[in-house]
Amino acid sequence: MSLITFVLLVGGFILLVLGAELLVKGSSVLAGILEISPLIIGLTIVAYGTSAPEMAVSVMSSFAGQSDIAIGNAVGSNILNILLILGLSAIVTPLVVRRQVIRSDVPIMIGVSILLLMFGLDGKISRVDGTILFIGAVVYTFSLIYQSRRQSNGSDGDEFAEEYGFSGDSSALVLGKNILFIIVGIALLVLGSRFLVNSATEIAKALGVSELLIGLTIVSFGTSLPELATSVVASIRDERDIAVGNVLGSNIFNILAVLGVAGIVAPDGIIVPDSAIAVDIPVAIAVAFACLPIFYSGNRINRWEGFLFVFYYLTYTGYLVLDAINHDSLPIYSTVMLFFVIPLTVITLITVALQERNSQEKI
Repeated sequence: MSLITFVLLVGGFILLVLGAELLVKGSSVLAGILEISPLIIGLTIVAYGTSAPEMAVSVMSSFAGQSDIAIGNAVGSNILNILLILGLSAIVTPLVVRRQVIRSDVPIMIGVSILLLMFGLDGKISRVDGTILFIGAVVYTFSLIYQSRRQSNGSDGDEFAEEYGFSGDSSALVLGKNILFIIVGIALLVLGSRFLVNSATEIAKALGVSELLIGLTIVSFGTSLPELATSVVASIRDERDIAVGNVLGSNIFNILAVLGVAGIVAPDGIIVPDSAIAVDIPVAIAVAFACLPIFYSGNRINRWEGFLFVFYYLTYTGYLVLDAINHDSLPIYSTVMLFFVIPLTVITLITVALQERNSQEKI
């Protein structure tokens, strides 16, 4: 393992971030020209654009026969998106959650997470499974666009201009510039993903660490940097719908489109390790379920809930590290989390949700 490997790893991260930034910028302006509402842009264009690194890495990994990185990258990114990105965003400023998100997008995220577990029970995501997932991504996207058309109003243009800086200029020069942004962004994503996958694989082999762990930690963090930057900046600027919509849209996209396309292009499908079925995918499902009581309580994510999310991300990462090195404290660590910390958290969240419901009924 040489210095060049680490240089390629860092370089891959940088190229992914730059590529995603160009892709999101170009796609967002094109969406403005097409008059798509800001909420739908947050759930689709921005979410899909910031998930482009996951798509690039997972597809490249599938082509290379490195299924552990593909599945670990997608599942790890979903866990990181909710726990770390939404957590940090809520710590910056409490996030307002629309009722539409609670009624529609969170249940969809839970549903596709469970579907992934069901598809993976036989040990792989086959081409048939991948095709079904990808069709789901297409249906979800078109349903959002249809919903946007029904709910559009005269203020969408002003809101879009405020949140994305679109001036309304749809000249050939502006159109061509943003198409170029998209092309260059995709090229940087492909190149960055190749650097990242190759260097992460070499590091994993040199350290004797599984590719699944590398995918769940280093690669998933690197490919989630665009989501992290987008959501945290959106929180600082108090831009509505973007922080939450970006994360939820990215999570749905990661399962339906990223793993769908990866499953289709992989020669023998995506092999799903037993550890992913036993731990990582169930954790992703549990995290998705945790959004319901937290989002429901006051239709917002408070700072203390943000700290709770970040705490659980650090806890989950700690478990992965202890498991990777077979540390003697792993059984005690797991027991404390499973029988004390997690039940206490569940009771707290349910109590808060019930108190919120009672207060609303009194009003």
